[in-house]
Amino acid sequence: MSESKNTAKDGAEDKLDIKKEIMSWIFYILFVVVLTYLIIHFVGQRTVVDGRSMENTLHDGDNLIVEKLSYRFGDPKRFDIIVFPPKGSPKEHYIKRIIGLPGETVQIDDDGNIFIDGELLEENYGKETILNPGGAADPITLGDDEYFVLGDNRNNSRDSRDREHVGNIKRKDITGRAWVRIWPLSDIGFLKHQ
Repeated sequence: MSESKNTAKDGAEDKLDIKKEIMSWIFYILFVVVLTYLIIHFVGQRTVVDGRSMENTLHDGDNLIVEKLSYRFGDPKRFDIIVFPPKGSPKEHYIKRIIGLPGETVQIDDDGNIFIDGELLEENYGKETILNPGGAADPITLGDDEYFVLGDNRNNSRDSRDREHVGNIKRKDITGRAWVRIWPLSDIGFLKHQ
């Protein structure tokens, strides 16, 4: 008689252990899903460069990690490489370099020189001299939350000079800052911004 009581007690303990194990796995999976969601939406995400607009800095097929934290605590800076969706394409993302900051006036002359508030911008990121100033042939004054961006491959880039498709980038539309290249392995490393 006592043997059957022990068997019943052991069976109940086994069921309780199985329930605890199942609950433990459910909690673990839920934790991983929530943590992954938080990292992707608030910390960083992987992105792949598609095209040649950022050569020689970035190349077609480069895999990058875009970090999202720095702009939660500070403002984007000149020459930061940022990721953002172009006008009318929220699922697509462009990667460009910040040239003009909020409140500044940007203009590009016929010789390809970039002027910020009438002063020549000293920079060496452009692959070659700008041949087409586009919408920046006339002065563009940026709003309090707007940035002017260019691709490093200035003559093969759809950027803020194209007012119809890109134009000025609003602060709220910046997804994050390109942080580190993770592929190809031969070029792995942190990206130079300044």
